[in-house]
Amino acid sequence: MKKWIALLLTALLAALPAGCARQETGVTTLRLSEVTHSVFYAPQYAAMSQGFFAEEGLELELLNGGGADKVMTSVLTGEVEIGLAGPEASIYVLLEGRENAPKIFAQLTRRDGNFLFGRTDEDFSWENLRGKTIIGGRKGGVPEMTLEYVMKQNGIIPQQDAIVDTTIQFDMMAGAFSGGNGDYVTLFEPTATEMELAGQGYILCSIGEESGEIPYTAYFAAGDYLEENPEIIQKFTNAIAKGQRWVAEHTDAEVAEAIAPYFPDTDLSVLEAVSARYRGIGAWNETPVMGEEGLERLQDVMEEAGELKERVEFSQLVDNSFAEKAAAQ
Repeated sequence: MKKWIALLLTALLAALPAGCARQETGVTTLRLSEVTHSVFYAPQYAAMSQGFFAEEGLELELLNGGGADKVMTSVLTGEVEIGLAGPEASIYVLLEGRENAPKIFAQLTRRDGNFLFGRTDEDFSWENLRGKTIIGGRKGGVPEMTLEYVMKQNGIIPQQDAIVDTTIQFDMMAGAFSGGNGDYVTLFEPTATEMELAGQGYILCSIGEESGEIPYTAYFAAGDYLEENPEIIQKFTNAIAKGQRWVAEHTDAEVAEAIAPYFPDTDLSVLEAVSARYRGIGAWNETPVMGEEGLERLQDVMEEAGELKERVEFSQLVDNSFAEKAAAQ
C-alpha cells in the first residue's frame, strides 16, 4: 500500500489556501483535480460545455493531477475541493485511519478506460504477452492493478510470464513507449487513437471490456468539506448527473462537438471515434450512484494485486445520498 502520509507531508509545504471562493456574482468556484485529461470523462466535459454547472451556480477550475496519488494529495492538503480518481486512493487513506478521510459521493465511469497498445498489427491473444514487457502504470493504481487482474484471468502471471513495468509515471507512459520502451503499453483515449493514426502502434483490446464493471473513477472530497458544504456537493453532483444523461441521449458526433473545446488539439473525427469506442464497452455510468457490487470487485482486484491489507465497508467509503438525489431529478 502506498505511503500516503509521507507524500502528504511533502505536499503540505507547497499547498495552496483551501476552500472554495464565493464570487460577488453568487457563483461558487470549485477546484477539481482530475487524474488525467481524457475523453474517458466525456460526461464531465459535456456538463461543462452544456452549462449544467452554470445552472447550478458553479464554475469549475479544472486541474490535471497526473496520477491518483497526486489528486489525493491535493484534496488532503486543501489545494482543491474535489478530486476525480480511482476509489483505491480513498481506500488507502481510509485504511491509514485519517479522521478527515475523503468520502466518495459520485461515480463517473464503470469500466477501465485503458486500451492495450502494441507495436504490431497482430491477431491478438493474451498468450502473445509471454516473455514481453508491458508498461502498466504506477504500482497500486487501478490501471496497473486491473491490467494484472486481466492478465491473471487469461493465464498470464505478472512478473513471471510477462513483465509489468511500473516505474514510469502515468502521464509519461505514451512518450516512453514511443521512445522504444516496452513491447506493449496501456493507454487512455484520445492518446491511443492519436498514436495509432501517427503510425506508432496499434490498439489491440479494451482492458475494461475484459475486466468487467468496477467503479473505475469517482469524485471525492475531504470529510469535513463534505459535511460543511452539502449544498455545493449536491449542486456539483446534479451537474454530473445531467452530463451523464446528456451523453446517453446524444450521438457520438454530438458528444464530440460538445467536448471539442476541452481537446483543441484533437480532430473531431477522432473524438467521435473515441466516444463510440467508450460507449461500445459501456464505460460511462448512467447515474452518479455507486453500486456495492462494483466496489467489491474493485477490492478483489486490489487483493489479487497484493495492495489491500483489509477490505473496507461500503458505507465507510461512499455517501450515495447526493448521487441518489441527483439521479432522481
